Amino acid sequence: MFGFRFVKFDPTQHVILYRNGDVVKEGPGLAFWYFAPSSTIISIPLGSFDSPFIFEETTSDFQEVTVQGQVTFRITDPKKAAALLNYSLDSRGNHYVSTDPEKLPQRVINAINVLTRSRIQALSLREVIVASESLVNGIEKELSSRTEIQSAGLGILGLSILAIKPTPDTARALETETREQLLKEADDAVYLRRNSAVEQERLIKENELETERAIQKRRQSLESAETTHQIQLEDKRKELVKLETDNSKIEAESRSFALQCVVKAISEADPKVIQSLAGIGMQPDKLIAAAMNELAMNADKIGELNIAPDMLRDLVRSGRGRQKPAAQQ
Repeated sequence: MFGFRFVKFDPTQHVILYRNGDVVKEGPGLAFWYFAPSSTIISIPLGSFDSPFIFEETTSDFQEVTVQGQVTFRITDPKKAAALLNYSLDSRGNHYVSTDPEKLPQRVINAINVLTRSRIQALSLREVIVASESLVNGIEKELSSRTEIQSAGLGILGLSILAIKPTPDTARALETETREQLLKEADDAVYLRRNSAVEQERLIKENELETERAIQKRRQSLESAETTHQIQLEDKRKELVKLETDNSKIEAESRSFALQCVVKAISEADPKVIQSLAGIGMQPDKLIAAAMNELAMNADKIGELNIAPDMLRDLVRSGRGRQKPAAQQ
């Protein structure tokens, strides 16, 4: 009414009220009445902005890569932002009168693009693909000191590079090369495993041969010791046999000498004496038999011989008496 209006802002809005070129009110989240024909309201957002970016760059080996990421920032100095960009609202305080606020994220992205290009152009394709973390650290430190960032009163809250991708053809070539390298490493691993198995088999066979050689050597040693022992036994047996033979020979010579002595003594003695000696201790019947034999040998010298029946009967009885005990036994 009559050009007076009431406006209220959120706490995330830093508001500056100009009247006739002078600052009347300033601060976040203000609410006030103002006279529209002579007042200018500037509203600067204090919240954070998330701005994704994607751009293509060329590496030192002339390979194109696509860099994709996101930057988070906010306005830390509203006065600098208001001096650099037009954040003025219309007379009703609802919309910006210019597109400058929409250009702020693009200015930040352009600064990131410049810093990223200078670093990517110094790296090869393989280095760039794995350099996202180092790129983030370097760009984030240098971005805060850039003139366009400081003059706009901006503060960088975070920077992330989500992906660095080569072109599809280059990616396939890298995949093929990596795949071939992996296959080669797999073949090398199989070769090493087989070589190790062959080496282990060789060691096992060598150990078996060494064991067999040791067993053979031990067997030969035992056989040699056994042979030596048998030779020693045979030598001892030979000496024993020789000793027994010598003893038997000496014993036989002794018996022969004794027999010769007996034979010589008998040959020189009177036969009757020998006969008498043989009859010593003989039983009566045997003595009578010997006497009868002597009579028979001299029968031509005997004219007549009378033998009493009683003597013959006694001889027969004594003979039967000796046969019965023998039969009982």
